[in-house]
Amino acid sequence: VQLQASGGGLVQAGGSLRLSCAASGRTFSSYAMGWFRQAPGKELEFVAIISWRGGSTVYADSVKGRFTISRDNAKNTVYLQMNDLKPEDTAVYYCGAGRYSISTNDFGSWGQGTLVTVSS
Repeated sequence: VQLQASGGGLVQAGGSLRLSCAASGRTFSSYAMGWFRQAPGKELEFVAIISWRGGSTVYADSVKGRFTISRDNAKNTVYLQMNDLKPEDTAVYYCGAGRYSISTNDFGSWGQGTLVTVSS
């Protein structure tokens, strides 16, 4: 499956953004979908994951209560609604398709990344 992430941008602290990740291929609904991020000088880190049907989600503690992951299998798209953004959320955000896991090793397909910058 091929993935295309979008929706990043510059936002002030406390603001909101919604990221989208559009997938091509007929097998989108068979994959768990995840969002990961990489801040400057840091390693790629888990943000959120949603199961293939959308019934189960897991969030990193740092975003719990502020971010919401969702998916629309009819549109082959997964979303990340980000509210109450903080400067420490600044990173390149990547979507991935794979197993229901928080490990990057379990994701075989990745989008190109979309930059989110949160100003204080």
